[in-house]
Amino acid sequence: MEIGKKLKIEKVVTKSDTAAYYGSGLLEVFATPGMIALMEQTAHLLAKSFLPEYQDTVGVEVNIKHLKASPLGAKVYAEAELISVEGKILTFKVTAYDEKGAIGTGTHLRYIINPAKFLNKIS
Repeated sequence: MEIGKKLKIEKVVTKSDTAAYYGSGLLEVFATPGMIALMEQTAHLLAKSFLPEYQDTVGVEVNIKHLKASPLGAKVYAEAELISVEGKILTFKVTAYDEKGAIGTGTHLRYIINPAKFLNKIS
């Protein structure tokens, strides 16, 4: 696990990414839950890139500020950077952007698990 390692994922905002669709607002702009999901997905894929196949991660904390709205059809992307490893807890700096600049920022913590053991515990 390399501190400072980054990954970026981009997408175009569709109707199913909007606040109106999520029910988190009435407008057809990139929803905060959609932005957070993109940030989490980016951190998850970054973690998977350096973990053994038998391990995965689950999100355990998000601390995000949504700074600016992005319209339907905007190209958005999230970048995750591994900033800390403490035992099984991975901390990522996450930032989301559109064509005009930063739209969200914060941190996201993920916990390393063995998926089979994890699922057995919750069954």
